[in-house]
Amino acid sequence: MTQSRYSAAAAANEPIYVASPLLPDIDAYRDQLVDIWATKQLTNGGQKSVNLEQALKEYLGIQSLALLSNGTIALMVACRALKLTGEFITTPFTFIATVHALAWCGLKPVFVDIDPVAMTIDPERIEAAVTPQTSAIVGVHVYGNRCAVDEIDAIAKRHKLKVIYDAAHAFGTRYRGRSIADFGDVSTYSFHSTKLFHTGEGGAVATRHKDLDAAARSLRNFGIASEESIPGTGINAKMSELQAGMGLAVLPLVDDEKVKRRSIFQRYNDAFNAIPGITTPPLGDLGEDSFQYYCLRVVSAAGTPTRDELYQRLKTANVFSRRYFWPLCSDTEEYKHLDSADPARLPNAHRAAREVLCLPLYGTLKDEDVSRIINALREACGVAS
Repeated sequence: MTQSRYSAAAAANEPIYVASPLLPDIDAYRDQLVDIWATKQLTNGGQKSVNLEQALKEYLGIQSLALLSNGTIALMVACRALKLTGEFITTPFTFIATVHALAWCGLKPVFVDIDPVAMTIDPERIEAAVTPQTSAIVGVHVYGNRCAVDEIDAIAKRHKLKVIYDAAHAFGTRYRGRSIADFGDVSTYSFHSTKLFHTGEGGAVATRHKDLDAAARSLRNFGIASEESIPGTGINAKMSELQAGMGLAVLPLVDDEKVKRRSIFQRYNDAFNAIPGITTPPLGDLGEDSFQYYCLRVVSAAGTPTRDELYQRLKTANVFSRRYFWPLCSDTEEYKHLDSADPARLPNAHRAAREVLCLPLYGTLKDEDVSRIINALREACGVAS
């Protein structure tokens, strides 16, 4: 075998991971660094942070946005800005950071079940969970699927509750022509390196309310108002100029990245639609959806593999998928003792946690990589390629 054939054989079995960061050309990032070096300001709201906040407000179509060091701290800052106490109603079907962030602020989670199709918090379950101790509803937009924002906002208004939407999966998601961050009191974003838009590590708080925006800006800087005034208890949650520079280099690439992801999404759906036991996600519109993840649901039946069996078979083929979200937040050591964590109260969430499998989805996947993923899954399902 020639060297080229050896190389081709090796490439055919290289690991394919579930996520890969959207990286700008290194010269584009270097240009951002040159500006930062000239100012010698590495943090504390320098020009890169100012520019990125403005660019994101324009891109997302929102009024206010405060950059923060990560998405978890964004949830914590939102909690403090809204002055939440007591309990919050949320979904168990989310990344653990959603629940941890508010629990860290001294609040108690109350879990309610999810919609069986959208996999977002079910508004029909929320109202029955409201008690005198409830101060907020925390909804999570899952895989770019929006929460039932109209219904949730109406429930919150009836009961005088605050609403936080965790929009970590919903960068650019829109509803009825409006940014998804135009609903609720506060929306929080994660700009972690695995997200569609990222700053390496980072996050943001977005809101329509000027007082909440001002509170977030104060809280991210230790609660300092001036050299002589510290009226509140804040924290160090500022985004660095290095992160903001990365964001400014990445943002121009996002629209093209979404086009590439949608094309891969379509190839997956075309290949998997007719496989027994597999439910494919709906193909969204470029102007409305984030294309953050591609998530199958694997419905176990006689003669078909389970989700976990597919996960292992793909791993054997060096294709790394993700069981996302698994385990449920309500099943973790920290929260499983809660009455609301009883599996009997959360059947849809438990089913989703058993069925969802996220496949690799990013613009740098080569055509042959996509074909390899498709063939590996079809073979794992016992379907001829």
